[in-house]
Amino acid sequence: MSTTHREAYGAIRAKDSIVRTPAKRLSVWKEHAAGYAFLAPSLVLFGVFLFYPLFQSIYLSFHLTDPRGSVAAFVGFDNFTQLFASPAFWNSLEVTLQFTLLTVPAGIIAGLLLAALTYTKLRGTSLFRFIFSLPVALSVSTSSVIWMMLYHPTTGMLNFFLSKLGMSPVQWLIDPSWALVSVSIMTIWMNSGFNYILLLSGLQGIGSDIRDSARIDGSGPFRTFFQILLPLLSPTVFFLTVVSVMNAFQSFGQIHILTKGGPAGSTEVFVYSIYKEAFVNYQFGTGSALALVLFAIILLLTWIQFRFVEKKVHYQ
Repeated sequence: MSTTHREAYGAIRAKDSIVRTPAKRLSVWKEHAAGYAFLAPSLVLFGVFLFYPLFQSIYLSFHLTDPRGSVAAFVGFDNFTQLFASPAFWNSLEVTLQFTLLTVPAGIIAGLLLAALTYTKLRGTSLFRFIFSLPVALSVSTSSVIWMMLYHPTTGMLNFFLSKLGMSPVQWLIDPSWALVSVSIMTIWMNSGFNYILLLSGLQGIGSDIRDSARIDGSGPFRTFFQILLPLLSPTVFFLTVVSVMNAFQSFGQIHILTKGGPAGSTEVFVYSIYKEAFVNYQFGTGSALALVLFAIILLLTWIQFRFVEKKVHYQ
């Protein structure tokens, strides 16, 4: 092809690209518009139920409110300084940390034990899988009512069994030294279904050829589980740990039904303090400040877990 022909061909291609560019841009714009149209319902829901309450909480945290909940005065950071100077704030933070330490490790270990017992295909395993998964189908209120009957000081089954063993009855929900432990036991049971299903799915996702290879090499069941299967299950355990910590810091329903934060504030977790401040005392400014502090704590704990704990996770 001669130089003249090349120049003419290049001119034609340039002209075609100029002509087609507006049409291309219109096509791309239509694709983007269609994408945002499909996302619009979700964005509206997020805006109404997530972003608006968040911005409203930030706004209210800098104000005082009257008994009707209306904004009365701008106080700046006074709500936050009063919170950090309040013994009730530090008590609720301490109780929440204790509750998290009592429920998260025990819940994951219990789910891991049940999953390890039932992930193999044996006769009758399906029945046990169904039984161990049942708590996930119960609501917080239903679970709380069941355990309230079990914890009853005179007619509860737990004290009945203790009496048969010759032990004195325990005031499960009335004694300050037992109240948080009792709520934690109920929470571990309530979350056991979700933990079990997730960990069982993780174990079943590990190829059978890995277990067969370990068996051929002479590895026993305990060694195979702890040295081979558990490291391969670490991504599931890590995800479950992050979710469980967030859920523990946001627990409210079972505490409200079983103890209402008592006795003597021994079960008053962070979210229950927010509820009392905002919807009992009608101090929406202080309640919003508490909510923002809780958000910051959960964000910090999640960042710490991803920054340091994730290094121990073994991805295949």
